[in-house]
Parts: sequence; structure tokens; C-alpha cells
Amino acid sequence: MTLSLRALEALLAVSETGSYSAAARVMGLTQPGVSQQVRKLEDEFRVRLFVREQGRLRATPLCDRLCDAAARVIHEHDALERMLRRHGSLARGELSVGLGNAMPGMSVIAAFNKAFPQVKLRVTTGSHDKIMRQVIDHTVDVGILPDVPTDGRFRRKDLLTNNVVAIVALGHPLAARTSIGCSELLGERLIFRSAGSSTQRVVDRYFRLHDAKPQPFLTLDTREGVYEAVVNGMGMGFVWQTGTGRNEDVKQLTLLGGNTSSTEAVFAPVDREMETLDAFFGLLKAG
Repeated sequence: MTLSLRALEALLAVSETGSYSAAARVMGLTQPGVSQQVRKLEDEFRVRLFVREQGRLRATPLCDRLCDAAARVIHEHDALERMLRRHGSLARGELSVGLGNAMPGMSVIAAFNKAFPQVKLRVTTGSHDKIMRQVIDHTVDVGILPDVPTDGRFRRKDLLTNNVVAIVALGHPLAARTSIGCSELLGERLIFRSAGSSTQRVVDRYFRLHDAKPQPFLTLDTREGVYEAVVNGMGMGFVWQTGTGRNEDVKQLTLLGGNTSSTEAVFAPVDREMETLDAFFGLLKAG
């Protein structure tokens, strides 16, 4: 007997439900169909997979180990199936996108959705390091980030040059200013992002340029956390200038005396061959 995926699914269903009839209902099969799958396994490999106790089927220790392995096999099978579906035509395809900043990434996604409304979209947000890892290991199909390495691993399309700026609450004494230098920054309560943030990479580079080693008052994991802390008067934070449309309750200050810019780019592994991905890049080229 060939060890089929259906037999493994039956094994798991019986183990989880404790009866052939309950497993059959879960699988949408007949009770004889499920029991036959299990008994064929027992007969073919000369093993005992279940014992009956108080009217319920209990998995043997061997069956428990088989079920653990079967669950992993079924999970990988489902992952492979999802991967193949994502390589389908634009008529029924899928595309997953990893974003570091809401803007300009979300505007690009909106344009793609308008051009190809039939494509199912899945959007993930996170730090620079998180999205980079997900693109490389194919957890997401395409990423939109600043400071993307220019090497042979990626196909890419540059979108715009973005700058990191300082932000203060509207009631802050510096809110009347349009810029600030490094020496003044060192006198403020600074709110940093955690390691792995593209924003923090630029901020760290700026302070290194000035041989400064500031100690942050707060270090936060998310951009939204930085905004909330700043708006509530806890200090001065740093964000990408066009990283979000939420600017009505903070004042942006240009950082003087250093390059705080980086190019925002769409990128994907060169070996990622998908019709939906080609359409995404094609839309950018056409624009």
C-alpha cells in the first residue's frame, strides 16, 4: 500500500476525534471509508494504531509519533499548494507584499489593486530586517523598503528618495522651527526605534558622523509607538519624511549637517517567477 496523504489525514482525524464516525464527519467521508484507510495501514505494516477504551479509540504510542510526523507532512503539503496557487494566472492569482513604511508602499499596492482587482493581496508590515528576511526566504513575494542592497540577488525598481526627519509634538518649544542640528538634539529626550529599523539605521549613521553617542530616553518597536510617545510629549522621535500620512499632530524638523536620505525601492528575488509579480513590476515601469 502506498502511504497516501489521505491515509495520513484519516489517521490524524481518528486520533483527534476518537472515533471513525466523528473523523468521517470532519473529513466529509463515509465511516467505512475512514476505517478502511486506517485498517489498511495496520494490515500493510503489521502494526496496531488504535485501541478501544470505554467506547473511544485511543492512539497507541506508535500512532502518536506517526501523527506528529503526519501533521508536519500535511502542513508542508498545504504550504506547497499555496505556493503553486500564487504562481497562477492573474485571473486567480495571489501576491504578498512586505512593507517597511505605509507610504509610498500603500499607494503602489492601491494602484496595483485598481489595475488587477482579481488578484488577492496579502500585506505584511514590519521592520527593515524582518521584511528583508521574509523576501529572501519567500515568505512574502515582494518587498518595499528603503536602503535595499544593490546586488545580484534582487530585481528592483526605485520609487523615490526619502529622508529621515525629527518629529516633535505641536506644543514642543521647537515646533516653531524647521530644522535642528546634532548638538541641539543631544539636549533633547530622544525616542529611538529598536534594532532592525531602517529609520534607526539612518539615525545611528547621522550621530556617528558627528562622533556623538546619544542615550535614548525611550526605545520602541514600532513607528506608531514613536508617534504616540511624541504626541504625548514624551520626547523627540525620528521617522521617514513620507513614511506616513499622519503629520497633523507633529512637526517635522530637518536634520542639519548630514545625509539622512535613502532610496525607497520595490524588490524581489531574481529567481521569483510569478505572473502576478511580473505584473507588479510592469505597472511600476509603465508609471
